Amino acid sequence: MHPSWVLFASQALIAPAVFGFNKPQVRVSTTFDDFDARIMDHWGEGGGKWVKVSKGHPFGGRTFGGAKRNEIRGTRAFGSGYPCGADNQSTVAGRPFPFGVWPLYWDQNFMDADEYGPRYDAIRPRGFIGYVPLKTTKQHFNVTDDEVYYAIGDRESLLPLMVSYVTWCHVTSAWPSKFDPSSPNAAIRMENVIQYFRGSSFALTSPTYNNSFARMSNSELKESTPLPELMEYSPFRKCVDNVTENALAIVNMVPDLTPIGKFVLALSIAGFIICLLMYIVFGAGVYGLMVLMLVARTTFQNWVYGTTPPQQLQWSREEEMRYENYP
Repeated sequence: MHPSWVLFASQALIAPAVFGFNKPQVRVSTTFDDFDARIMDHWGEGGGKWVKVSKGHPFGGRTFGGAKRNEIRGTRAFGSGYPCGADNQSTVAGRPFPFGVWPLYWDQNFMDADEYGPRYDAIRPRGFIGYVPLKTTKQHFNVTDDEVYYAIGDRESLLPLMVSYVTWCHVTSAWPSKFDPSSPNAAIRMENVIQYFRGSSFALTSPTYNNSFARMSNSELKESTPLPELMEYSPFRKCVDNVTENALAIVNMVPDLTPIGKFVLALSIAGFIICLLMYIVFGAGVYGLMVLMLVARTTFQNWVYGTTPPQQLQWSREEEMRYENYP
């Protein structure tokens, strides 16, 4: 078995389950002080309240999160794909992180992108910038031999996303390679970008495409060199584009407690305090205390999140895992 298949299978198997769903997820820190973090979710809907990055972070004070899945799509202009915070169209410096990640950076400090450059790669959310080739076979699509696309983004986005590419678009599995966009010898140039996503933190590219408008410093630029006709109408390109738009990881919405949930939480805390006082004053058995705490926790979870019959839970998990079943 090829090593990359083993990797992708392990990524799917170790992804944590949240509220009964099993999607690839990763924690992204917003601070260097108390290790607070948010969850980024592939296929997630995003949204919710934004938070501020801690002052101890190089980008302290900027907002983080809050963007929704339907806002993820940009254009071919670098700096596009921001639902908010892009008041200055000529620079990406100083912008917030509505999807939870920083934008890419290109050579010659284009649009002041060196602010997110190599010196911060060690703390870049979801790992270093990498790229993977996206190729398929004539068995599944009517493609030419040179129809190859490249996805550029952080490593932890590329790995689970490759599972989705393989499943839905029959892409040949590949291992991400490290990519330095600022290198003058880079194999992929910003002129090759055919679509930016997620606040220009992720891009689909083609080495056969050259956008003569790419170096214009305007994130709201609508003009671009048209795609070649075969690429424009390619079912394979459309498949890869669609999977990226729907599966690329974004910051999760933090679930708010319902009024009943808040009441049960307060009740559970009060019950724990009472149990602890009983243990101290009356010498209640340790096992009895543990049982009471377990009952309180189970009651709280049932009230806040509800209960799910085993058959329904199993069906739900199987549905969520469909995109990880290899063809």
